[in-house]
Amino acid sequence: MSPLLLHARRVAMGLVALLLLAAGAWSSWDTARHIMLAKGREHGTITVAGCGEETCTGPFDPDGTAAPRGRMTIDRSVAVEKGAKLSVVVKPGTGEVVRRGTGGVFQAWVPLGGALLLAAVVIGGGIGLPRVAWGAATVGGVLLAGTFFTL
Repeated sequence: MSPLLLHARRVAMGLVALLLLAAGAWSSWDTARHIMLAKGREHGTITVAGCGEETCTGPFDPDGTAAPRGRMTIDRSVAVEKGAKLSVVVKPGTGEVVRRGTGGVFQAWVPLGGALLLAAVVIGGGIGLPRVAWGAATVGGVLLAGTFFTL
């Protein structure tokens, strides 16, 4: 393979890896910002009353002096069961809540963990940087395993 084609392939694969990582980080940050920057946001507890295909609903009991709300939604995960009480943060201006605490942080960063695993294949095979690929795969695996064990 000519040096020019080899360089072009590495650049193209580098752009694919960067695109994967940027998409994973963007998708994760949409939820993670509410958990990680929770100061000034409304905190409380949701009691899961029922679950649909993608979301669960239930009454919200705030920690402060705010009035309780009858119906809030949370993304459904395998760890959410009917009757469960979850510590949550309200997404401002919506009827949605996100889980807070360590489990919530790990759950919010799951898209980035998956993106790291996918990018590791591109980095190792397409760019030819096996050590960097193993590092990315390890970090992605730790994120996904952390989610599994904290929820």
